[in-house]
Amino acid sequence: MTIAAHEVARTLLRAGAVMLRPDQPFTFASGLRSPVYCDNRLLLGDVAARRVVAQAFAEHTGEAEVLAGPATGGIPWAAWAAEASSLPMAYVRGEAKSHGRGQQIEGAAVADRRVLLLEDTVSTGGSVLNAAEALRAAGAMLQGVVCIFTWGWPEIYATFAQHQVALTPLATLADLLAVAEQDELLNESQRATVAAWAADPRGWNG
Repeated sequence: MTIAAHEVARTLLRAGAVMLRPDQPFTFASGLRSPVYCDNRLLLGDVAARRVVAQAFAEHTGEAEVLAGPATGGIPWAAWAAEASSLPMAYVRGEAKSHGRGQQIEGAAVADRRVLLLEDTVSTGGSVLNAAEALRAAGAMLQGVVCIFTWGWPEIYATFAQHQVALTPLATLADLLAVAEQDELLNESQRATVAAWAADPRGWNG
């Protein structure tokens, strides 16, 4: 049985990795207020939840010959999915080391191999796109990026399209809202609040 987006979304909500709090919004470091908060690092400590997510990643490997993760969020997921898929694994540093062999990419060789990047959360996409460029510079045939969660805003997909990188989320905010409605985690007013924020997060005044 394959793991659908709604199952991943339900797993994130139950694990507390994504929290919906429309009546007490969170404040990000940027000052932006939000009724939604995502911290997929919590999945690392939840064995049942991380098994669901790792299996979902494994089902998206396609024709990849190597799975890679950007430091640090993507590393454990690349490792678990690589084990589940019996594939080699690599990870990509933010920049090359200034000592030793001066490597930016560690682990499996990537030159002339089909490489899929795995990431936990994609917000702006900056770090994972830097990793994608590093892999291409090393001769990898990049297959795209698969992430656990992204907000699903058009500008995110536009940014990835500009870099010619396919982005595939295991779950989006729309999936989370659909599950929250099914499971009665939000009432109609609260769901409308979250939807209004998602439509215009910078202009939202909740």
